[in-house]
Amino acid sequence: MGNWRATVIDHRSKRCAQLRDRPKEPFARRDDLVISGRAGEITCADTAGRTRWTHPVPGSPNAAHISSGRVLVTTDSLDYHAWGHLGPAYLLDLADGTLTAELRGARGAALGGGRFVLGLEGYGTFATWQYDRDGTLTDTWRSYGHYVVGTGLRVVECDRNGPTESRVVRLLPGGVIERSPLLLTDSQVPRPLVLPDGTIVVLDAGVLRAVGRDLDDTVLAELRPIPVDELHRHISTLHRTPDGLSVTISERHPTRMSTYTTHTWALALHPPQ
Repeated sequence: MGNWRATVIDHRSKRCAQLRDRPKEPFARRDDLVISGRAGEITCADTAGRTRWTHPVPGSPNAAHISSGRVLVTTDSLDYHAWGHLGPAYLLDLADGTLTAELRGARGAALGGGRFVLGLEGYGTFATWQYDRDGTLTDTWRSYGHYVVGTGLRVVECDRNGPTESRVVRLLPGGVIERSPLLLTDSQVPRPLVLPDGTIVVLDAGVLRAVGRDLDDTVLAELRPIPVDELHRHISTLHRTPDGLSVTISERHPTRMSTYTTHTWALALHPPQ
């Protein structure tokens, strides 16, 4: 069997005065329930728009993850502090929104059976913690980044170091980490995509890579390779489309701080044969 391949079918560039945010979507869905939020509250509604419950928070929710009657919500604080805008993470009962545990973490993911992982990086912390449905800590790993759940737990690491030591890794029980041979270039890669067979698509400093379940990697396309010392001027995103995927790399002008050149690629994906 071969590897995934990608073909560039369109490439456009344009200069703009500012970047536009993508429209915000609900944080999480499960059956007929939708979790969303705004500054001051977390909301659970049904698909008909009826509010089931709200839970007050001092900051602003930014993501939610659902597992077996529990929902984990990460938040931003309204005020800047030692950890930036990191707010508490709330483990709530999905049925009525009551608080099960207040935790700490910047990114999370849902595992089975009401279990979750939470991760945090900075000030000497580079960790992922696993919690059960009651908020009890059950495992810890020295790894952090974008979590990919499915036949185990993989992490596309983001260590914010220069040079980076980030890799794509698999977290195993007992704090054990299986590391891929691939050393990433960008210490803060954008959120990856996951293909139906579990392959992870990573946009690493302008290079599109596919990382398989065995942590083997293949270069799909060298779209716009970015030198390490220029990464701070670039913002990259990766999105699925009906025909494949879309990649956007926005490059800030070296001296005109509000001016960007945005490069966009449309790519077709070809599965292994």
